Amino acid sequence: MLNQRLQQKLLQKLSPQQILLMKLLQIPSAVLDQRIKQEIEENPALEEFGDNENLQAESKAEEPVDQEDTGGDELEDVYDESDDEFDINDYLDDDEIPLYRLSSDNASPDDEHREVPMASGVTFQDFLIDQLGLRTMTEKQRHIAETLIGNLDDSGYLNRDVRAMVDDLAFSHNIQASVGEILEVLYMIQEFDPPGVGARNLKECLLIQLRRIEDPSDDVLNAINILEHSFNEFTKKHYEKILKRTKFTDEQLKDAINEILKLNPKPGNSLSETTKTNHYIIPDFIITNINGELELTLNSRNTPELRVNRSYVEMMETYAENKNDKKSKDAFLFVKQKIDSAKWFMEAIRQRQHTLMVTMQAIMDFQRDYFLTGDETKLKPMILKDIAEIVNMDISTISRVANSKYVQTPFGTFLLKSFFSESMQMDSGEEVSTREIKKILSDCILAENKVKPYTDDQLTAILKEKGYNIARRTVAKYREQLSIPVARLRKELS
Repeated sequence: MLNQRLQQKLLQKLSPQQILLMKLLQIPSAVLDQRIKQEIEENPALEEFGDNENLQAESKAEEPVDQEDTGGDELEDVYDESDDEFDINDYLDDDEIPLYRLSSDNASPDDEHREVPMASGVTFQDFLIDQLGLRTMTEKQRHIAETLIGNLDDSGYLNRDVRAMVDDLAFSHNIQASVGEILEVLYMIQEFDPPGVGARNLKECLLIQLRRIEDPSDDVLNAINILEHSFNEFTKKHYEKILKRTKFTDEQLKDAINEILKLNPKPGNSLSETTKTNHYIIPDFIITNINGELELTLNSRNTPELRVNRSYVEMMETYAENKNDKKSKDAFLFVKQKIDSAKWFMEAIRQRQHTLMVTMQAIMDFQRDYFLTGDETKLKPMILKDIAEIVNMDISTISRVANSKYVQTPFGTFLLKSFFSESMQMDSGEEVSTREIKKILSDCILAENKVKPYTDDQLTAILKEKGYNIARRTVAKYREQLSIPVARLRKELS
């Protein structure tokens, strides 16, 4: 027997508009342009226009309406398909909808518009394959060479075992090749440019570059000797062991190591064409210092201006006249849904811009001393909750704004979330940012004597003298976060 009962639940559900806004908030300006183009392709009722002057001329002919009144009320009026009653006047206020009511103006006519440069060129593998044409080889060797080049990583290394490639050639290309035949072709590739390409490890890469030097000097020969017989000691900077093994003088060892340091450990990255992703950073915000006053602007150069397709509005007017006809009603509902979606998207873009500006303004005001001077020691401790309380928004919203966003300042372009840091109390009782401590730690290591670099214990003592009472393990953690090696690996010869 079924046990039926009534139950009430209180649930919070996000509307489609809120979900859309959250997704738009977390994407940077570099991706927003692509997202808008995707929406235009999927929704024919939304279109992009570029004649901003014509839009303003038409807008001036209409009665101005408060910006807040043009967005929220229209978005809240969502048609319920279960309701047979609908009113076209909800969409048509007059005989013709003013153009400014159907557009989203994302830029000012005074804004400077620039095209963003993109990296382009041949790939690293294509560059090597072009060099195959300069070599005399059989058809079999060419297939082997192309397979080897295809297995090189972006740094120019062959990380795949040569013996495993015997099976690859047999199963994928029906080529029977021995390990010796593959190595013969590999040694040919190792003669290509850039020097060091095709190496199977760092030691081989460095040796290839040194052995390609014509008329090598004694320092180069000594460098080859060190790499061949004392490579592990070299990587760990055990210079005493190298001196004992090679019988070099201190000066000979220093000159030989200097020759090694001139080499490129990642020859594949020496070509700008090898870059598979573009490294241009498009800032989302721009902060300028004008006579001691900070000015914040939102970078919207790549954000196209949007409007509702005029043809769809006219279609809705036509179908509304025959609303008693089922086909006309279905067509009207379809057009109305597309127009609603276009309006929601334009409103979400507008709210995104507003949220970004409000949040970044709060961050700029909070870290005003830093943005005026560029001195990292003036960065205040700041967490997501601090900004959320200032702008009266949820912490998750602030997190989405800070995620993958960049700000351009007079001192460089920085990731927005890098300005957030925990606080630590000094001996004086003052709270400072952990980023300030990292900056002082970095300065101490930069100024140290490289012959006898500071150990973590010595760095801890130095920080305590400056009033920063932190443990040695914390110093080690900050040093690792700064990508600074231990003292032994920072050691240099005098």
